[in-house]
Amino acid sequence: MNELIRIEEKEGKKTVSARELYKALDLADGQFSRWAEKNIKYNQFSMVGVDFVGFDIMLSGNKTQDFSLSIDFAKRLSMLARTEKGEIIRNYFIECEKKLKQVFQIPQTLSGALLLASKQAKTIEDQTTLLIEQKPKVDFFDQVAQSKTAIEMRKVSAVLDMGIGRNKLFEFLRSEKILDNQNIPYRKFQDQGYFRVIEQKYTDGNGELKVNFKTVVYQKGVNFIRKKLETMETNNV
Repeated sequence: MNELIRIEEKEGKKTVSARELYKALDLADGQFSRWAEKNIKYNQFSMVGVDFVGFDIMLSGNKTQDFSLSIDFAKRLSMLARTEKGEIIRNYFIECEKKLKQVFQIPQTLSGALLLASKQAKTIEDQTTLLIEQKPKVDFFDQVAQSKTAIEMRKVSAVLDMGIGRNKLFEFLRSEKILDNQNIPYRKFQDQGYFRVIEQKYTDGNGELKVNFKTVVYQKGVNFIRKKLETMETNNV
């Protein structure tokens, strides 16, 4: 059987590179980051440390991200491609698993069984540790993505995780005529339910009453900003 995509063993698990899978599926249109964000990082049916683990690589002299995918998850992604190549890759993974089961030997001695159990326990421990480490970030995104409440504008860039900082994001939104020069959203975008401007009153050091305005963003607004940034990336390709 010809090797369609390289399968490696990491921490006792058979894995494949997300970038190699993306290329093998003939999805190499220069939009790997967008594909990975939608299908891997924020896929509601996937779990960090079980279905995938992210890691950094150097590509063309730049630091970027790749993911180690479990074979089961890679099969699901292949099916989602809904292409002839996707079905071929999926069947390839199935055949690889069949061959693996054929060569797997059940321990015939107590020492062999104990060694296997030890390796499996180590794998579970490593995966559990990774889940604990990743949980705060995953929980934060889930809370924002599923909540009907709003978040502060300064947190939006972190939620988007698209490689654009707070100041650059404000600059982009001003250039798109979404925010005014004071970083306050124009009324029509507030009326569409993307933003809300909160008036905050406070007393300064001289005892004078002051008013401050803070912009918060609803999930609908986060999605709106994401689409704007994706459109900008597409136009720049």
